[in-house]
Amino acid sequence: MIPARTATATKVIRTVVTTALAILVIVVLWEGYKWMGQQTGGNWPGTGIELPVSTDDIIMPHAADIAAELVSDIRDGRSTLPLSVFLLKKAWFTLQEAAIGFFLGSAIGIGLAVLMLRWRVAERGLLPWINVSQTVPLIALAPIIVTWGRNQGMPDIVSISLISTYLTFFPVAVSALRGLQSPDSAHVELMRSYAAPWRTTLFKLRLPAARPYLFPAFKIAATLSVVGAIVGEISIGTKTGLGRAILEFALRYAVWPERLYASVIGAAALGLFVFGMISMAERLVLRRTDEVVA
Repeated sequence: MIPARTATATKVIRTVVTTALAILVIVVLWEGYKWMGQQTGGNWPGTGIELPVSTDDIIMPHAADIAAELVSDIRDGRSTLPLSVFLLKKAWFTLQEAAIGFFLGSAIGIGLAVLMLRWRVAERGLLPWINVSQTVPLIALAPIIVTWGRNQGMPDIVSISLISTYLTFFPVAVSALRGLQSPDSAHVELMRSYAAPWRTTLFKLRLPAARPYLFPAFKIAATLSVVGAIVGEISIGTKTGLGRAILEFALRYAVWPERLYASVIGAAALGLFVFGMISMAERLVLRRTDEVVA
């Protein structure tokens, strides 16, 4: 058998290589599309049909220029620091808001799932409204939450975290309910035959059975929490976070388009980071479970 450490190292190397290859493919496609558009005057080769996206340097700056912008200096208050460090500082604030929203939204989602599992009338009454809640545009809801939070004397980080929570709870609630309902009826009847309390059945049978449904939902919720935090920062006009950086660079897009692309890359990297953290937690839980079973 392959030692656990060797297997883990192999997975890490494989992930790094796969990520590097994916980035390389994106850069090649980006530059190839840009080169094609510049050679054909913005049309598909051999036709008079325009390309869907312009390939000029404002709309599509070179990948090398975007990478160079990441190491260029930028003013941050009274100090000067590389753009990558500037974005890292902004990402730290966004990560805190997203983390609060993720944990709060996950707790609410699981709580709603348990409530709907326990009482069918709650499922019939709540589930349609949970689905309808996601049809409300976040850009319209964010100012309402921000205004309410400020009237209550709450710091802006709380309001932004609530916006993140709004996006997070839905996938967790729906997937958790499906997972809690997934055990075979024979297993549920067996627990009842042993006179097991409902709480024991929940923790010993239903929650372990819901694990394959919960972790995919957590991964979706984690990335949505970042989206909610960034949208909240843009709506609230806060001076911190990636949302603020994206807004500022968007206003100067005609002068420095590379900076806006760099900030978008920073937001994507943050989303990948939180996704990876949930994946690591999933592997850790699975490993411990396998050890207990063994």
